[in-house]
Amino acid sequence: MPTIKEVAVRAGVSVGTVSHVITGSVPVSEDLRVKVQTAIRDLDYHPNHVARSLKTSRTRTLGIIVPDMTVSFFPQIIRGAEMAAREKGYSLIAVNSAESGDRQTELLSLLRSQQVEGILLVIAAGSTPASQMTRLIGAGIPVVCLDRVPDRVPVDSVSVEDVTSAQMGTEHLLHMGYRKIAIVTGPLSLKNEQRRLQGYEQSLERAGIAPDEDLVWQGNLRTEDLEAMCRERLSNPARRPDALFCTNGLTGLGALRGIRDCGLATPDDIGFVTFDELTLDDLFRPAITTIVQPAYEIGHKASEILLERIDQGTDREEVRTVRLPATLKIRESSRRFTGQALSANQAQSGKRSSGGSRTVPGLLAE
Repeated sequence: MPTIKEVAVRAGVSVGTVSHVITGSVPVSEDLRVKVQTAIRDLDYHPNHVARSLKTSRTRTLGIIVPDMTVSFFPQIIRGAEMAAREKGYSLIAVNSAESGDRQTELLSLLRSQQVEGILLVIAAGSTPASQMTRLIGAGIPVVCLDRVPDRVPVDSVSVEDVTSAQMGTEHLLHMGYRKIAIVTGPLSLKNEQRRLQGYEQSLERAGIAPDEDLVWQGNLRTEDLEAMCRERLSNPARRPDALFCTNGLTGLGALRGIRDCGLATPDDIGFVTFDELTLDDLFRPAITTIVQPAYEIGHKASEILLERIDQGTDREEVRTVRLPATLKIRESSRRFTGQALSANQAQSGKRSSGGSRTVPGLLAE
């Protein structure tokens, strides 16, 4: 089995330089880094991270918990987080909570026992006690929440610019002529769900439409429950809205299944816009109008913040809140009138940003 000394000899550098390249603890020139990595590959050298962690109390490992790895949004987050971790010489352990609060608790304990130096967390559908994250942070293990932001918990977070994004989707439906627009949300205990509801209501009010509590369909993050809720709400033609706006991919999937169960179709019977890509547009019809979140960038930025927290040690600054822009991709599910296109003025109004927002989303028509 090759040793670190043999790697150093092969690369023509010191053992310390090899160690710096492996750990990423000290900047190394690109030329030396390439020489060391080439020697590592040629010799098939595998550092003993367990032994190193016992000696230094550093594992150079992060953990990330997502609710469902089969939903395409979350693997993209993981890819972004992993890339940022690798750039700093860290590894990433990805685990799946299956939307279970109990499973999430187990995984947080597991990652802590594995001595990860920080945790990225997309909150599961089940409840997440505030004390759980507070204990982790108090123990010197920084936590950054992605996508789903807990309410009343002082924790770093990275997500999309929720208010502006919701305004963009709602205003597009209004431009298409829809007036009775229902919103399908996840739990309103999440800050991002609250803010998406806020953006929806603000857009209606600007259009002179009073928000209707009966058109706010609050659900959970379980697709089967959302399907049942939407099926029940859509089954009565007299109370049926003319469009649905869904605040995340899971509510979008549940709503589409509810539409199907009622024998309805988009956009002929009901307009439809959702956050998050649900299908491959070139394979499914009608294609879904979507507010696309920058999943890779969310993961990458969250990992960067987590690594900065690790470098800072236990001294915490103010909670960091990062909001990134989304993009509206206009497809068939929201086009009420065949061949209708947005006017220049309508397209411009769709780009409007909410007050105080630091980012301006994009508007694309396909």
